[in-house]
Amino acid sequence: MSKVYIGSRTLTLNGHPALQRLKNAGLELIFGPPGKQPTEEDQLKTLPECIAYLAGTEKISEKVLKTAKYLKVISRNGVGTENIDVKIAKALGITVTITPGSNAQGVAELTISLMLAAVRSIPNQNRDLKKGQWNRFKGIEIEGKTLGIIGCGNIGKRVTKMALGLGMKVLGFDLCADQSFNPSNDFKYVNLSDIFKFSDIISLHAPPGDKPIIDKKALSMMKSGVCIINTARGEVVDELELVKALNLNRVQYYATDVYRNEPPEVDDLISHPRTICTPHIGAYTEESINRAVEAAIDNILMELGLDAKH
Repeated sequence: MSKVYIGSRTLTLNGHPALQRLKNAGLELIFGPPGKQPTEEDQLKTLPECIAYLAGTEKISEKVLKTAKYLKVISRNGVGTENIDVKIAKALGITVTITPGSNAQGVAELTISLMLAAVRSIPNQNRDLKKGQWNRFKGIEIEGKTLGIIGCGNIGKRVTKMALGLGMKVLGFDLCADQSFNPSNDFKYVNLSDIFKFSDIISLHAPPGDKPIIDKKALSMMKSGVCIINTARGEVVDELELVKALNLNRVQYYATDVYRNEPPEVDDLISHPRTICTPHIGAYTEESINRAVEAAIDNILMELGLDAKH
């Protein structure tokens, strides 16, 4: 068996020159549905014939893994593994690899973009003006404001540095805080409650856990008029409680790039006039894609003991 399943929707839609490296190593490429996350049915049709899987954010279930008798490696061209049954994969002898840091700059820049768009109500004013309506929304300046960052890994640290460069004060929270990260006197690590209490804007960069980070209790602790930015995962927020907080004007804006199901159904949160929604484009930059694909291919070739040269 020498087949590699390409499941990443970015690669099935557009391809990538680096995939030639897999072909040069004697591997055959099998592509999932173009531009879409492969379903369990798609995977079951093809994975039993494959020794490697270049995956995106699609779910890879226990059922799929148990039918993939020849599969040796699942290589994510990103960092999250929550959609992969890693425990079962390990039990079956399947290595799961990620590409840490490959998308950090792209996601960090989108975070700052969403934050600026939110505090100046740019999407709503753009929409109204195109309808011939001259409606001006008073915004705020972020210089001197406090940004709370939940999750200070590769992405959170980059967002911190960018925010400091814009004159913000930054509070950081991380379960495994890197105490050597001390970019400015305007940055400090605090507990999660202090993030909620003292932040004017909160940015989410933590993986999902057993329950949402932003829930009813967390929202009740926040400043009235807070903005929340989510480029982490849809599961880190309680969407029903967030809609309530938006309706009560406790949350001024919610800007998100991620959803529990992708693509999502248009619901009360997505259609709310004070939400900004983008279709999971944080890592969808030329540079991030190049870094992630090259690293994911390196991981496949390394695990299969093949030549990993570019």
